[in-house]
Amino acid sequence: MNRFLSSTLFCFFVSSAVTAEDWNQWRGPRRDGSVAQTTWPDQLTDRLTKRWEMTLQPSYSGPVMQDGVVFTTETIDEKVERVTAYSIEDGSKVWQHEWPGSMTVPFFAATNGSWIRSTPAVVPGYLVVLGMRDVLVCMDPKNGGEKWRIDFPADLDKPLEAFGGVCSPLIHEGAVYVQLGGGLTKVILETGEVAWQVLDSQAGMSGGAFSSPSLATIHGKPQLLVQTRTELCGVDLESGQTLWTEPIEAFRGMNILTPLAIGGRVFTAAHSGRSQLFDIRRDDASWSVDEAWRQKTQGYMSSPVKVDDAIYLHLKNERFTCLDAEDGTIHWTSPPVGKYWSMVHNGENILALASDGVLRLIEATPEEYRVLDQTKVADDSWAYLAVDGKTIVVRDLNSLQVYQWN
Repeated sequence: MNRFLSSTLFCFFVSSAVTAEDWNQWRGPRRDGSVAQTTWPDQLTDRLTKRWEMTLQPSYSGPVMQDGVVFTTETIDEKVERVTAYSIEDGSKVWQHEWPGSMTVPFFAATNGSWIRSTPAVVPGYLVVLGMRDVLVCMDPKNGGEKWRIDFPADLDKPLEAFGGVCSPLIHEGAVYVQLGGGLTKVILETGEVAWQVLDSQAGMSGGAFSSPSLATIHGKPQLLVQTRTELCGVDLESGQTLWTEPIEAFRGMNILTPLAIGGRVFTAAHSGRSQLFDIRRDDASWSVDEAWRQKTQGYMSSPVKVDDAIYLHLKNERFTCLDAEDGTIHWTSPPVGKYWSMVHNGENILALASDGVLRLIEATPEEYRVLDQTKVADDSWAYLAVDGKTIVVRDLNSLQVYQWN
């Protein structure tokens, strides 16, 4: 009990110390692809300058930033996983840390690579990275010193996922939340102790999670939004209790998107399935879920963003669409834009980085698909774009590039 109390006090300290606009995790500070409402230039070609570029080995992990440092991962010679911290200012190396870690994904997914893909999470004093072999490592972001690690297959007898660890860890109030082949796990950030494990699933092709959790407060209750291979769930942060669940149908159980909270509702779009918005209802301690709307739009791997009353979503058919958040009406659908992209918005415009390396500046409007400007910044980029103030960081498959708005 004393240990729990000290962890609770530690949680408060870490939560209050985080700088609100550090791009410190998967999909940014609020885990929804948004940044503080600042004005961006209306073009890229003349207003975006490359500050520096570093050649690296492969990774799909999105870069994260804190205190003038950018953190990125690599898989080295298909044997080792490495985390490196670079100065955002000039690209000088601050530190480097690595561990054995590599695996080969199934043959039908080989084109997506056998390299690290989970995006790290960082708060003051703690950087957490999930490796391909389900090893969760916590380091000191100042010097790379290892604080603790959990090898889920070896230490907790959990099954190794066929596609490797893909979930991007979530740090919140002194705890780390991560989805693996063994379900959803809460780890105390300070000590590396496992607090609880829930939503246990089977291993192999039918098990393991492709999604990453997000946070929401629904009807006054803070909770994790968790998408397993077959269900969308609300999970209590303290106890791990499942508050509500809703079945989600997807191709081979590949529910990949990060759930998006919209007030008391939650949006998701299944791989080869459909787009759905759910009303989450609460009556005292009882929770229920009603479908607000559904429509034919098929999601794929790119998590959506919401700007004003519209949801912007990249589709399985390689197009981009704008949906009305209230009733699901399709406002517009773009021509093909590529297999995948990541999005960041400032409340007015959307920066979208496609897998072919084309960066687009798109006006966030339901009127029409309106590209303000576009420029080529990479060759092969499946890592999430990172934006912090005037800094834009692109992780190409084999390089890290830092740009700056003029």
